[in-house]
Amino acid sequence: MTTTAFAFVLAAYLIGSLSFAVIVSRAMGMADPRSYGSGNPGATNVLRSGKKLAAVLTLLGDGAKGWVAVALAAWLGPRYGLGEQGIAMCALAVLFGHMWPVFFGFKGGKGVATAVGILFGISLPLALAAIATWLFMAFVVKISSLSALVACLLVPVYAYFILGPQSVFFGTCIIIAIVVIHRHKSNLIKLMTGQEDKIGGKSDAG
Repeated sequence: MTTTAFAFVLAAYLIGSLSFAVIVSRAMGMADPRSYGSGNPGATNVLRSGKKLAAVLTLLGDGAKGWVAVALAAWLGPRYGLGEQGIAMCALAVLFGHMWPVFFGFKGGKGVATAVGILFGISLPLALAAIATWLFMAFVVKISSLSALVACLLVPVYAYFILGPQSVFFGTCIIIAIVVIHRHKSNLIKLMTGQEDKIGGKSDAG
């Protein structure tokens, strides 16, 4: 990895490490989202506080940082010799930063909102396809985690047809799907045992 690529990847990781669930909660004088509900610092868990504005700000913040990291790398990177592989590494770095934030004891969220932001940075049609899948599943099954898992499984399929199998971002989408699904292992166990709550319940896909 070149010095330039390392700098961009590190910057993306640090951007990802900004946990908006915690930042917004502190700014609004609320309890740390890691101390109640599912303990996950994500928008869905913040919503359990009853503060809808805080949940919306968390969702937008976590999604925006994914887009910003990729968009900045795509915009500024080529000027410094950063190619598509470097941009793809930035996409993964911002997601890893969200999941394992250096600013918050490496205890982060599950990455759904940030992953969507990343997809917006990679391809608008790809991001819209993922969101449409989540919305459809949420409407049908009304389980946030299951909706997120199905969307994650289908993102690589969408990427195959939208971006093409030769695109470096196709591989990036596969890795994103695997990592996000892995972060939902507790939700998978609850789904298999019939204990997973529906949207508005105790567990989440944040």
